[in-house]
Amino acid sequence: MKRLRAFFCILTISGISIYAISGCQSNSARDRSSFHTKTEDTLYTIAESEKKKAEILNSPRTHQQQQELSAFFTHRLLRTGFNGAILVAKKGVVIFEQYHGVEDFRNKMLIGENSSFQLASVSKTFTAMGILYLMERGQLNLEDTIQTYFPDFPYMGITIRMLLNHRSGLPNYLYFCDSLWKGDKGSFLTNDELIRMMVQHKPPVQHQPDKHFQYCNTNYMLLASIIEKISNKKYADFMRQTFFEPLGMTNSFVYDPASTPRPHQTISHKYNGQAEPDTYFDGVVGDKGIYSTAQDMLKWDQALYSGNLFKESTLEEAYKPYSNEKPGIRNYGLGWRLMVYPEGGKIVYHNGWWHGNNTVFYRFVQDTTTLIILGNRYDRGIYQAIKPIRGILGSAEGDDDYEE
Repeated sequence: MKRLRAFFCILTISGISIYAISGCQSNSARDRSSFHTKTEDTLYTIAESEKKKAEILNSPRTHQQQQELSAFFTHRLLRTGFNGAILVAKKGVVIFEQYHGVEDFRNKMLIGENSSFQLASVSKTFTAMGILYLMERGQLNLEDTIQTYFPDFPYMGITIRMLLNHRSGLPNYLYFCDSLWKGDKGSFLTNDELIRMMVQHKPPVQHQPDKHFQYCNTNYMLLASIIEKISNKKYADFMRQTFFEPLGMTNSFVYDPASTPRPHQTISHKYNGQAEPDTYFDGVVGDKGIYSTAQDMLKWDQALYSGNLFKESTLEEAYKPYSNEKPGIRNYGLGWRLMVYPEGGKIVYHNGWWHGNNTVFYRFVQDTTTLIILGNRYDRGIYQAIKPIRGILGSAEGDDDYEE
């Protein structure tokens, strides 16, 4: 075999020296060795993954949790009128997954694993991590002011960090636009139009920058626009190229209300089953607007543990509480709601509500457990399900009143 390899090298590269022939043999051996090493590493990883999965799924504790989750789903959550998807995973291994109801009450298409739901404010987790992605690559600084990117913006002293942790003091566009928007209410307001409106009309601030926490959708509209400025891409394209495609989130996308609905894109419904129509606010992105599935959201969750997507120091910044004016376990990081317990435990999460869509994305980072609930028919029972499920999973501390 060695002679054949040497002869092949001479034929393919005429006039080659004896040293080069040896090099050819050496490179071939090295390449073959590298291939085997990579293959063995891959097989080892797969074997370890399957072993981990089997250990979790065969655990008596997991069996008990599965039974309790099934009973809760059947006897309590479904009775609230639940229409959506629920997934619970431990260390990335799905231990409970159920789909119930229809994507659209008009055509009765059943909800399944490919059904995409409006994430509402859970979209903020992607916007925030998009900003931190650009920060890691030196394309922005969290202490940059808004004027760095929008020189005419009339509110001074507000940094990117304050937008991320909701300490900007800016007015919420959902509350001032109705009196200022002069466009056709049948059209869709855009981020650029909203920024121009703020520049022109200067709606009053809620408080001075960095005085205290105040949840505000305007912050994340601005962050999405900063992403577009820096990347020179539309927010939808940036999210697709940076997160959705690399992570295999094949059923995730940024909603364009003017486009044709995608296959298995769920329709928002009121509690009585009537369709909840879009409003002109649906053209604004960053604070909402991302559609995804339960399985895709698990991929997002797991990618944030891998160490391949973000540095550990970046995640520490994202999961750090920034508003400590009031005592208590609840706080907000950079795009993430937090429950920080005195003994050191931490839950990283975000809820969402937009039209008839209710969403829950809980990450129990201490033991890498994930809870995802997505609904497209208005149902406060989705939020009320969090605490009982946390009890089943062994994390029942704290209060779970609804927070968007």
